[in-house]
Amino acid sequence: MFLALKEIRHEKLRYGLIIGMILLISYLVYVLSGLAYGLAQQNTQAVDSWQAQSIALDRDSNVSLSQSLITTQTADKLTLNRSQAYLGQAGIVAKATGKTNLSAQFLGLNRRQFIYRDLKLTAGHKPQSDRQVVVDTAFQQKGYRLGDRVTLNSAAGKYTIVGFTKNAKLNVAPVVYGTLTTWRTLRGVTPAMKASAIVSQKADQSVVSPLKTYSVATFVNNLPGYSAQNTTFTFMIGFLMIIAVVVIAVFLYILTMQKLPNYAVLRAQGIPARFLVSTTLGQAVVLVVSGLALGALLTLATMRALPLGVPISFNLPLLAGVTGGILLTGVLGALIPVKLILKVDPVTVIGG
Repeated sequence: MFLALKEIRHEKLRYGLIIGMILLISYLVYVLSGLAYGLAQQNTQAVDSWQAQSIALDRDSNVSLSQSLITTQTADKLTLNRSQAYLGQAGIVAKATGKTNLSAQFLGLNRRQFIYRDLKLTAGHKPQSDRQVVVDTAFQQKGYRLGDRVTLNSAAGKYTIVGFTKNAKLNVAPVVYGTLTTWRTLRGVTPAMKASAIVSQKADQSVVSPLKTYSVATFVNNLPGYSAQNTTFTFMIGFLMIIAVVVIAVFLYILTMQKLPNYAVLRAQGIPARFLVSTTLGQAVVLVVSGLALGALLTLATMRALPLGVPISFNLPLLAGVTGGILLTGVLGALIPVKLILKVDPVTVIGG
């Protein structure tokens, strides 16, 4: 390791370029990972906040909340417990004078059930009537305030914002919480329709026909665009890892070729090949770790500079996995020129 560090200090420009290349690769991987995780969270933040384990939908809805309807006739056959709640969903556009129009997801709740009961607010209070709503803080970031009166779609009358809640998004759109009566108005259905779904905090809820219970994981994976988005980001990150292996291997191969005369002299002096190999690997680890550290600092600075609306977020397991993957690819890249070191012939190299 001493030899590796001494060589890095002596050839600052050469090794600085390699560290810079690793920095850029790690920075790109970190940012893409953060965007992938942030977008995934914005698809499921509302569902995660309910701590739900399963959801019951109409069996012919193709696991789609927006396509599902539960009739009052079906609901009358069920007795919900404290871990279950009716949920009505409708896509809306919220409008207010002098404010930006926002596309959102309206979720109608029963005030006696757990989703309403466990709703956590950052300001205001929960809806107490059909003309009151609680909205995600994304509305606050667009200039909406407590007491603002908004129009939802083309429904007659206005609704008053009485509270804000954080991290309430479904399928990337901010959530507006209200009552099931308001949901029927916005969805354009009669009182013969009870809700869109039954959400449960347990995985084994039993329902009657024509309903079918799905795990939350299955429901989330069927959200429009969710699986395709995650698959795209996964492949992008995977390809970047492959590119990292190739680039690091090429750089180290070129460096090893340039240093073969030096290695030959060391071998002629009796330095064992395993020492030179360990020096090369140690040098690769130092370069990759340095690039990763600088890439992480640049990513942190970028995250703080981005506007609030950009969905970038990180968690420790994700960061650890990405960092470990890049470090592993760096070591694998360093193994490629090792064969040259093992086969170097002092007489041939020095004599040539």
